[in-house]
Amino acid sequence: MLMRRFIASPTAANARHMSSGGVQKLGVIGLGLMGHGIAQTAAANGIQVVAVETNPDPLARGIGMIDASLKKVAGSAVKKGKMTQEEADHVAAETSGRITGTTDMEQLADCDLIIEAIIEDYSIKNPMWENLGKICQPSTIFASNTSSLSITQQALASGRPENFCGLHYFNPVQVMKLVEIVRTDHTSEETYQTAKAFVQTIKKTGITCKDTPGFVVNRLLVPYMAQAIALVERGDASPEDVDIAMQLGAGHPMGPIHLSDYVGNDINNFVLQGWVDNFPEEPAFMVPDLLKQKIAAKELGRKTGKGFYEWDGPNETFPNHMKKK
Repeated sequence: MLMRRFIASPTAANARHMSSGGVQKLGVIGLGLMGHGIAQTAAANGIQVVAVETNPDPLARGIGMIDASLKKVAGSAVKKGKMTQEEADHVAAETSGRITGTTDMEQLADCDLIIEAIIEDYSIKNPMWENLGKICQPSTIFASNTSSLSITQQALASGRPENFCGLHYFNPVQVMKLVEIVRTDHTSEETYQTAKAFVQTIKKTGITCKDTPGFVVNRLLVPYMAQAIALVERGDASPEDVDIAMQLGAGHPMGPIHLSDYVGNDINNFVLQGWVDNFPEEPAFMVPDLLKQKIAAKELGRKTGKGFYEWDGPNETFPNHMKKK
C-alpha cells in the first residue's frame, strides 16, 4: 500500500506535546537514498512518520525501498535465529504501519520534528523551510540532513532559527550508528536537548558540533580524499598504492581513492567547489585538476562504471581489480 494511516489522530497529536513524550511524530521530506532510511529507522523505534515526496512516482519508489529494506531485515533476523518468520513479518508490518506516505506538505503541520533529506540546493531548501514555518505548529523543530550546506542559512529562512538544528545521518542509515547534531548560534537549548534525545531514541550515537563546513566527518573526510587525488595527480603514487597505504598503514576499511569512486567523484567535486567558493581563505579546501578531469569525462565512479577504477555496476562495493578471482 502506498498510502498509510496513523494510529494517532490530529486531536490526539495535539493533546500530547514534546515536553511530555519527546518526538512522537516525525516528518521526513525526501524519500531518496537517505530519507527512506531516516523514515524507516524512526518507525522501527516506535515513532509515527509522515513521509513526503514531491509527486507520486518518487513517493512510490521511496516506500518501495523501505519495504525492500524491511524484508531484508526480517530475512536476516530469521536466518540468524533471532525470530521466527511470523515474528519477523509482524515486526516489519508494525514498522511499515507507522509510516504514512503523502505528497501533501500540509500533513506535516502537527509533527514534533521534521527532517529534510532533499537536493543540496539553497534555492529549493530555503523556500521550503519558509513555507513550513507558516504551516507547522510553533513548537515544531526543523532539522536538515545536509552534508555540506549551512544550517544557519536554512534556519534563518525558516523564520524560527531557535527551533532549527542539523541532524546529519550517514549512508546506509539503517546500518550506520552516527548522527551529527549541529547547533547554530540560534539553536535553543530545548531544541538541542530534544534532538539529542531523539537520536538516542532511534538507537544512534550522536555527537555535537557547531555549524562549520562539513561538520566533523566531512570536514575531515572530503579534504582527505582531495589530498589523496592530488597525490595521484602529481604522480607521487598510484591510486592502488594510496588506497593500500591508508588501509594497511592507518587501518581504514576503504582507501580514499576507492571511497571517492564509491561515493561519487561528482559529489566530492560539488562539495569541494562549494567550499572553495564560500570559504576561499581556507587552504584545506581545494579541487584537484584530476578530479575536474574525471567529471568532464563523466568518470564518476561506480555509478557510471568508471572513475579512478573500473566498476561492474552502481551497487558494487569493490572495484573490479579488488574482487577475488
